[in-house]
Amino acid sequence: MRICRFSTGEEPRFGVVTGEVDEFGQPADDSVVVALAGDPLYVGIKLLEEEHRLADVRLLAPVIPRSKVVGIGRNYAAHAAEMGGDVPAEPLMFLKPNTTVVGPGDPIYYPPQTSNLHYEGELAVVIGRICRDVPAEQATDVIFGYTIANDVTARDLQKSDVQFTRAKGFDSFCPLGPWIETDLDPQAFADGRAVQTYLNGDVVQDGTTADMIFDVPALVAHVSSVMTLLPGDVILTGTPEGVGPMQVGDEVEISIAGIGALTNPVARRG
Repeated sequence: MRICRFSTGEEPRFGVVTGEVDEFGQPADDSVVVALAGDPLYVGIKLLEEEHRLADVRLLAPVIPRSKVVGIGRNYAAHAAEMGGDVPAEPLMFLKPNTTVVGPGDPIYYPPQTSNLHYEGELAVVIGRICRDVPAEQATDVIFGYTIANDVTARDLQKSDVQFTRAKGFDSFCPLGPWIETDLDPQAFADGRAVQTYLNGDVVQDGTTADMIFDVPALVAHVSSVMTLLPGDVILTGTPEGVGPMQVGDEVEISIAGIGALTNPVARRG
C-alpha cells in the first residue's frame, strides 16, 4: 500500500495511491488517490468515498516527523572509502531537524554558507509506533513503511565543523517522498533493491541496499537502544558511493526499486 500526503489546493490530506506500478514502483498514468479520514499513523487506514486523479494533486512529504530524523553515516563500504573514512564498527548516527523535510518537487535551497552542496540518495524507514530497545528480529513490528530520501549535505561545512548538525540541518535538506510503501519487508532490502540517483538525467549513484553494512533491522535495533522512537520518526539508512555536488538550476531524481522516484530542483536560497 502506498500512503501519500497530498493537497488539492486546500489543507494537506492523506491518501492511498492505487493502480498498477512498474518495476521501479512508478504508478500508471490512470492512478488515483483515495482520500483517508486522517493521519494513518494515528487513526489507521480509513478510506473515504473520495478520489482524485494522481495527476491532479500535489504530492507533499509523506510524513513530517513530529520528533526527529535519524541519519546513518558511512553505511556503504564504497561510500566510506570515497569519503576517506573507515567502515564504522557500529552505526554512526546523527540527527536532522524535522524542519529539513520537504516533499516531491519542492526546491532544495542552496544556502550562501556553502560552496559544495551534495546529494545523497537513501532508503528511509518510517517508524509506526512508540518503541525502545527493539530486538532486530522484531523490527518489522515497529516499521510503518519505507520512502525515499535525499540526505542533502554541505560537504565543506561537514569537514570544517567536524560534527554534522549545520552541514545537514538547513531547511530543505531532507526531501522525502513520493509516498510511503507499507508492503515491503526489511528482507527485501537485504536481498538488494536498486538505489539510483540522477543529476539532470545522468546516473551518478547506482547502488543496491544489499551493500548496506548494517541492514534495516540492525539499524532499528541500534537507534532504539539509544533513544525512544515515535510514530513518524524517520531513519535514513545511508547512501551508496557516487555522492557529488549540485548546482543551482540542477534537478536531482532518486529512485528505489519497489518504492518509486523522488525529484527535486535546486534553487538559490533567498
